[in-house]
Amino acid sequence: MDEKRVIEVDEYQHGLIINSLNDKRNELVEQGKDTEFVDDTLIEVMDAPMKREKKRHRDERER
Repeated sequence: MDEKRVIEVDEYQHGLIINSLNDKRNELVEQGKDTEFVDDTLIEVMDAPMKREKKRHRDERER
């Protein structure tokens, strides 16, 4: 089983990761190399869920 890592990034960082992976993919295409690993990673990053804020209980909101 592969070990997974979870990181929290803001919207800017998310875009930066996507752009960097896309640049790497384009380099590999120009060199005629396989892009499957980068493609899979790019899709995972683009489809990563956003973390939702937890709802606070009513008691905590009234304080």
